[in-house]
Amino acid sequence: MTYSIVAMDREEGVMGVAVQSHYFSVGTVVPWVEPGTGVVATQALVEPSYGPRGLAAMCAGLHAYHALEGLLAADTSPAVRQVSFLDVEGNVHTHTGKECIPEAGHRIGHLYSCQANMMERDTVWDAMAEAYEDAEGTLKWRLLAALEAAEEEGGDIRGKQSAAIIIAHLEPSSKPWHDVPIDLRVEDSPDPIGELGRLLEVKRAYHYAEHGDLEIEMGNVSEARDAFEQARRIAPENDEFAFWEAIMLAKAGEEAQAITIFDDLFSREPQWRELLRRLPRAKLIDEAIVTRLLK
Repeated sequence: MTYSIVAMDREEGVMGVAVQSHYFSVGTVVPWVEPGTGVVATQALVEPSYGPRGLAAMCAGLHAYHALEGLLAADTSPAVRQVSFLDVEGNVHTHTGKECIPEAGHRIGHLYSCQANMMERDTVWDAMAEAYEDAEGTLKWRLLAALEAAEEEGGDIRGKQSAAIIIAHLEPSSKPWHDVPIDLRVEDSPDPIGELGRLLEVKRAYHYAEHGDLEIEMGNVSEARDAFEQARRIAPENDEFAFWEAIMLAKAGEEAQAITIFDDLFSREPQWRELLRRLPRAKLIDEAIVTRLLK
């Protein structure tokens, strides 16, 4: 009772899955991704084990087709399943069981597959595919475009409730905590796709802020300032970006600019003043600088 897309962008070096359903916390059931291995979407009368078992089979070197067909052959109810596998080599295989609740179907394209069941209309998966192929930008935005197209085409006949997007690197690294750059879920919302888009923007803002922190560590004040300004532009309502930009400016000797930012923060949210007072104890800024900032 879901629509989803699995896809890969070789140039970007990532693969992922995005999904929406009138079902609570769909992100804990349908999407499965493993860096360096592949992607699974398991839905309809869902059997979640297709996720870990499918990834294990592809990790062992099986082509997406053989991995999925092997699990279907062992399933006592394959006719009610809808499952899509995408392996790290870009091979895609999708199954829509003949007893999936109408409207149900899928469309496989180059390095992707769109699948849907219990849809209002039988045009949903084609609309998703066309939107994905026409969309610009990085993989995450193209996946989101596919979800938006599904909803515009009528989507789940029951309505909407939750959504998720997971993106992983094709090549795993020695730092697995960096290998899944996006793992976002909307558990229960009247506008799950809109909220997913908002979260992707927030994630983008934090990416710039984290980049700013790295630039500070390397002593690149101008680059750090640019990164924090980008974060503030994307998420102007997030005062934390302004706070840490002001800290960066103060430490770089630009206290006048820092004070301007702090004065605005303190006038709206006094707790930022108390946080500033506490930072010297963590050795994040000199006590003398804080004293001047708080005058």
